[in-house]
Amino acid sequence: MTTDYDVLVIGGGAGGLSAAGIATNLGAKTAMIERDALGGDCTWTGCVPSKTLLKAATVVHQARTASKYGLTDQSVDVDFGGVMDHVRQVRQEVYEEADAPEIFEDLDIDVREGDAHFIDAHTVGVERADGSTEQVTGRYVIVAAGARPLVPPIEGLGEVDVLTNESLFELEEQPERLAIVGGGPIGTEMAQAFARLGTEVVVLDMADRILSNDDAELAATLRETLVDEGVEYVLGAQVERVSQADGTITISAGEQGPVQADALLLATGRTANVDGLHLDAAGIDYTRQGITVDDRCRTSQGHVYAVGDVTGRYQFTHMSNHMAKVAVTNALLKVPSKIDADHVPWVTYTEPELAHVGAHAADLDEQGVSYETYRFPYDQLDRAITESETTGQIKVHATSLTGTILGASVLGERAGELITAFTIAMRNGVTLRNIGDTIHPYPAYGEGVRRVADQWYVQKQSPTFTKVLQSVFGYRGPVLKYGPDEIV
Repeated sequence: MTTDYDVLVIGGGAGGLSAAGIATNLGAKTAMIERDALGGDCTWTGCVPSKTLLKAATVVHQARTASKYGLTDQSVDVDFGGVMDHVRQVRQEVYEEADAPEIFEDLDIDVREGDAHFIDAHTVGVERADGSTEQVTGRYVIVAAGARPLVPPIEGLGEVDVLTNESLFELEEQPERLAIVGGGPIGTEMAQAFARLGTEVVVLDMADRILSNDDAELAATLRETLVDEGVEYVLGAQVERVSQADGTITISAGEQGPVQADALLLATGRTANVDGLHLDAAGIDYTRQGITVDDRCRTSQGHVYAVGDVTGRYQFTHMSNHMAKVAVTNALLKVPSKIDADHVPWVTYTEPELAHVGAHAADLDEQGVSYETYRFPYDQLDRAITESETTGQIKVHATSLTGTILGASVLGERAGELITAFTIAMRNGVTLRNIGDTIHPYPAYGEGVRRVADQWYVQKQSPTFTKVLQSVFGYRGPVLKYGPDEIV
């Protein structure tokens, strides 16, 4: 059939922008439909504004704790309105430099504004803000409609002024007391940011720990850091109802007792934007979690692909970009390309940062996989010592015989950068032996990657081997033996 476009992309967030850019670079006539500003959650309500706010909060914290570096602690007056203006300015700058429609129109991508929905498997209707409509057709369709904040069914929530990541960065006045429901990455990052800016913060979560997808030991250490900075935690909390009177929000959490705050942030996860797409009209399978795709990003309609948050898979910008590449490669190049779900890193950008890739110890135990855990603490990493950033450790699960890396977690300064090294290693079969044999610059945080690999080397050196060397060559030194938890 003849269609208006070779590739029709629904959604102009991270996945949609990547898909459209790759498609047009492969020579496909491409259109992209977005109802809001291009850039999606990452630019407007997620990655960019949250990290900008975290940086401002870090500067305040460093000034107030300057004695840590031999300086004098400084009293800092926080201009919250100025901070939020800066956050929005940075957000706009990123948009203009990377996401503005003109950038993509210069690549001959047709950018259409409006709500998109399927008419049939090849036809998409577009409803503009002025009420006008049109229909466009695509040989291939890539759905990148994203996700929105998940609002849990809590009694009274509809009568309370609630913040989500979509409204948080529009605040003009700093709340004196902020309650956060949810101890995941968003809740944890914003807890530290607002606490450092001077807000009293309490985090409620139904679990008995924070960051349930991360290493339990490292997450507990991070929580201790936030508690030291003034963040209060109410864990194992069943939030039953909320109410608001005279500007005060009351959160009833069962036996944990009521919590009162001036503002309430919901950080309880995200839900895929499948409503309104009319997926049934196109014969596309989906669930409450998102659009169903195979490992090539194909939906139940072979020419329709879905990428990013709308699939309900790992909801990260970098995963959206990866899935977009997989989808376009399969659609246009006809080269089999699969989602790499085994090497997906993630980072919580607190201070210290917490990062992970691969399997956790509990996963390996459940699968019956034989492994050893190797560690290197930040308080023995020279660069961390010079910068007084000694909280944290590098933890790697690997096979004992070959040093094949099965999973890695890092808590500490620049953990988000260090986890990339382990991701590349796992993806390409680089072992701890290979890492240990590679020259790393000194003094750098990256040296910690080599030092944890050294621990594997040390554990491989047996006293018997040392005795053989002494016998053959007449060496006269001690026969050293290191315990499994001893750091060298």
